[in-house]
This record gives sequence, structure tokens and C-alpha cells, in this order.
Amino acid sequence: AIDAPYRTFEDARTELAAQIMAPQGTDVARVTLVLDENPMPVSAVFALEKPQPSFYFDVTMRINGPTPIHVIAETTDGRIFVSEAMVKTSGQGACAAPPGTDPEEALATLGQMDIQVVEAAPGVAAGKLNSLISRLNRMDIDISHPSHSGMQMDQISLLFIPMRYVETVDVDLDGNGYVEMTGSISLSENPRVGLAVPRRTQSVDVTMTDTDGTTTTAHKTLTGF
Repeated sequence: AIDAPYRTFEDARTELAAQIMAPQGTDVARVTLVLDENPMPVSAVFALEKPQPSFYFDVTMRINGPTPIHVIAETTDGRIFVSEAMVKTSGQGACAAPPGTDPEEALATLGQMDIQVVEAAPGVAAGKLNSLISRLNRMDIDISHPSHSGMQMDQISLLFIPMRYVETVDVDLDGNGYVEMTGSISLSENPRVGLAVPRRTQSVDVTMTDTDGTTTTAHKTLTGF
């Protein structure tokens, strides 16, 4: 089940979400978000180190123009499941839009991350998927990163800003691998990634690596969750 707006409120920062439940007897191993008309269509890939019976994500993306959206789930028995939605935009050409933050400030805070467990992960509308994320909480990871697409122009020099975006986000729960997200230029500036995590989780460790090789880490203890 895909949760996406009919029309974007802000092309450069649009929240897209999906909820996946594997057929009985198998688990979700890998989920891919594809924005068909974006310059880099394969926009985010979530590889679960330990496959799960269900999975939820939301992520803030650039939507370059009106586009079909596909969420592709691969299960542990090798089957592929696909769901499709359509998103319209205001035509801003978000992948080439100038950065919204001061370049010096962006570099000074690049890689900083904030981890929050904000609420119970959302359920799915009746008739689609039932009890998808019972016993799961939603965790948000806010990443400070300019996410330069390589298509943006410096407004002073009028030169193109070199491409630099969040390449991977590794999430470990209680010291064990959980999921690795591979990003793209479709990630919004200062992207936020939301994931469903088991309520029994006590600690989270996140490692972010960008395309320039910068690596940063963040840790949070979730006592009480």
C-alpha cells in the first residue's frame, strides 16, 4: 500500500510512504522505491539484513515532475510484488532547483543526525492490508545533508554544484543489523527517513555515508520502548 499525495505541496520535499506485508510463510527481504520520471529513477532501496514479515518506510523525496511511483518488494522465496501510484507536481523541476540552505551552514552541519521514536507506526486502511504493523513503532531519522543532485546551479557563480548525496544509511537495532538504505539524488535536502521498528528495541545505531566518502554515526537509547 503506497501513501503519496495526489499533487505535491512542495516538489523538493514530498513525503512518500509504503507499507508492505509478505504472504504467509515468507518475509520481506528488499524494497525498492522507483520514481519513474526522475533523473535517477531508482530512488531508494531498503535491504533488510534480517527479513521481516512486514515493513514500513517513509522518506522525503524530490519529485522532478509528474510521475508514476512504483514500490517493488522482493520476498525471501524470490517473488516480486509491485504497487503503483501517480503523483502530480507544480512543475518546479525540483532536481535542478537551487539549494534552500546556506552552503557554509550546510557543510558545517553535514552528516548530523537526529533519531526520534515519534508514535506508533501507522496501520493500513481496512480492505488492503490488515494488522500490518501491530507491535511496531515508527522511528524517524533526520539527516542534515544538502543532497546536491549535480543538476543545481550556484546562484552566484552560475556554475553547477558537484553531485553529493546520501549514499547509504545503515540502521542497527540492539547491536544487530536491521536495514541498509541506498539513496540517490532523489532524496530531498536534509532528508528524513522513517522506519517501523519493533517496540522491544532498546538502542539504535545509524551510520550515514555520502558519495564523497563522509561517514557519520548517531546512537540513541530507547529505554521504555
